[in-house]
Formats: sequence, C-alpha cells, structure tokens
Amino acid sequence: MTTSSKTLDVASTPTKVQKWSQKAPVRIAVVLIAAMWSLPTLGLLISSIRQPNDIATSGWWTALLHPFEAAQWTVTNYTDVLGADGMFDAFVNSLIVTIPATVIPITLAAFAAYAFAWMKFPGRSFLFAMVVGLLVVPLQMTLVPLLQLYTDLELTGTFLGVWLAHTGFGLPLAVYLLYNYISQLPKDLFESAHIDGASHFTAFIRLVMPLSLPALASFAIFQFLWVWNDLLIALVFLGTDSEVAVVTAQLNELVGSRGEAWHILTAGAFVTMIVPVVVFLGLQRFFVRGLLAGSVKG
Repeated sequence: MTTSSKTLDVASTPTKVQKWSQKAPVRIAVVLIAAMWSLPTLGLLISSIRQPNDIATSGWWTALLHPFEAAQWTVTNYTDVLGADGMFDAFVNSLIVTIPATVIPITLAAFAAYAFAWMKFPGRSFLFAMVVGLLVVPLQMTLVPLLQLYTDLELTGTFLGVWLAHTGFGLPLAVYLLYNYISQLPKDLFESAHIDGASHFTAFIRLVMPLSLPALASFAIFQFLWVWNDLLIALVFLGTDSEVAVVTAQLNELVGSRGEAWHILTAGAFVTMIVPVVVFLGLQRFFVRGLLAGSVKG
C-alpha cells in the first residue's frame, strides 16, 4: 500500500469528533425530550415539600430562586398523608385490587393467545377479530350497564366485582399483545413437542410460558400501572367506603371536593408512586424486549 493510499484511508476514516457531531442532533433531542418529560415531576416533587401557603400563592419554580431558605421547605405534607385515617387500609386495598386484576387477565390472555396462534378450531379468525375490535370500545360506555348488572348480582362494593371489571377491560389488549409474541415462536418447537407426545397444555406450560416471559412482564407493567392509578372504576364499583376504598379514592377524599388541600395531593402523589416504581424497576429488563416482541418476522 502506497503512502498516498494510506493518507486517503486515514482521511476517509471518521474521527471521534465527526462521529459525535453526526449523533449530536439526536442526543440533544433526547436530552430535551427527557427534560420536558421530567419537568412536571420535578414541579410536583418541589410542591410536595413546600409550605401550603407558598403553594397557594406562588408557582413551584419560585422556590428555586432561594433554594437554601429553610422556612419554605417542610415534610409536614408527607406526615399528613401517611398519618391520615384510612390511608394504610387504602394501600392494602389497592394491593388487593391490583395484584389479582393483573394476574387474572394475564393468565386468561396467555391461554387465549396460544389458542388463537397454534390451535385450529372453527371461527378462530372471527373470534380474534372480535377481540381486536373490542380495543376500540371506550370503557366509559360500559360503566352504566355493568353497574346495573353488578347491582342485580350484588357485586357492587366488592373486590370480586372490580377484579372482573379490570379483567374484562384489560383482556382485549392482553390477548392482542401476547398473540403477536406467541405466534412468532418457532413452529419446529411445537412440532417436536407434539411428536414427543406433548399435549397443547404441556406445550403451553413447558414452552410458551418460559419463552413468553418478556411479553408477559411488559403487559404486567401496563396492567399494574393502570389498575393502581385508576380512580374512575374504583369510584364506580367500590365507592368511597373506607373498608374497600383504594389509595386513589382515599387521596381524592383527603384533597376535598374543591381541591383546597393541594399540598396533600402533591405529597400523596409521590407516596403512591413508590409501588409502581418498584414494579417497573423490577421488570424493566423485560420491558423493551416485550415491546419489540413480534414486531419483526423471520
């Protein structure tokens, strides 16, 4: 290789500065989006540790002008929330509602997705189209007839009623997401299993469940966050009875009908975020894998 060709190769090789400059617009855009996304959370955090009078008279950003002024900071908002009557019971009730309302639809959807993907039965395509069609039905349209049915069956104000409601509302999306993943599993695996005498149930338990863990974890995050943060369904089917009230309904009662206790709402919001954050951090390694699952064939 001559000296001129070596010089040409070196000149054509991009330097670190050139590589960074090519990716700079993307990196800057990511930083800006992350900052804009985090800004409301930062404002909520600052408001949760400010004095109630300061929250009512000035914006949260004014606290950043004098961050070392100790008089404007307080933890009383958190002690009021944690020490409120019925708040601990509300946390327990939220767990009682959320855990079964996450496990039940995932279990049913996994069986249904496997059936739609690998079992042949009459009307399979039509039934799957019906399931996908249910995704566009607003849940608000079903509240009144469902509440009437619950009243006749005496399910209003019971955990069973809200479990069934969240299961029904979450099943269409769960079946659709899990079907996209399970249908892309290698066909040779199931053929080998059936040759060895495995039934559909055995193939589902031994093959589909372990291989579908990323998709199951992704939907578990979505469902858990939706049920934990839900207020509408909890108010409709559980009401405000302290014995069955969930944490969102209890916070709504603490804040008041006119929102006069804004300082309690901001502190309560961070208190209720603890459990979802723990769930997300525990399952985050499956999250992206589950979202991308089934998006590419081959």
